[in-house]
Amino acid sequence: MEVFTGILARYGMAFLSGTWLTVQLVTLSALIGFLLAIPVALGRLSENRLVAGIAGAYSLFFRGTPLLVQIFLIYFGLGQFDVVRDSILWPFLREAYVCALITFVLNTAAYSGEIVRGGILAVPRGEIEAARACGMTVWQCYRLVILPRAFSICLPAYSNEVIILMKGTSLASTITLLELMGVARLAASSTYQPIQVFAIAGVIYYLLTLVISWIFRMLEAHYNRYILEAR
Repeated sequence: MEVFTGILARYGMAFLSGTWLTVQLVTLSALIGFLLAIPVALGRLSENRLVAGIAGAYSLFFRGTPLLVQIFLIYFGLGQFDVVRDSILWPFLREAYVCALITFVLNTAAYSGEIVRGGILAVPRGEIEAARACGMTVWQCYRLVILPRAFSICLPAYSNEVIILMKGTSLASTITLLELMGVARLAASSTYQPIQVFAIAGVIYYLLTLVISWIFRMLEAHYNRYILEAR
């Protein structure tokens, strides 16, 4: 216990800072990624072969390549293009935080798009037909019936995706970001006590997983309350 106490006394604030950075990356990536996942899912379901092909290629690339490769491609690759270095966005795109965030957003959007697509396909046909019988347009049907219903259906699967995303943020330490894993690696190299340091990091990740699971249980209970009340 003295070893753990000493590590926390020395690196406690650094662990808090790293945890906060991890929470930021997960929250922003999950929110932006989910918004992007909706057009990806609709594109995958489109009857237009070009639109469906582009959405499918995007989804396949980000689901078929390692997240670490994607991080390196964006962090080290963007600076190789003159058009990027000469643009007004370069002061932002050269930052490790922005590159990590872009990577996580694009990656989780690909996976989330498949989850949303599955949720849309799982919406009972009768609910869609009832909406069309009420005179709703296709856009109104998607906005008021299909997407809200699909969201409630895919919540359990999406909670797993957010947890996987949270674990994936540990790779941000490879591009100099001192999120939770980055702080743990720094502390381990300074104290020469990697087992204890990474045990602390593991406990924090576990607690974050519990928080994410609790949040999605609350969301699921809220959005599916009418089903529970009908039973």
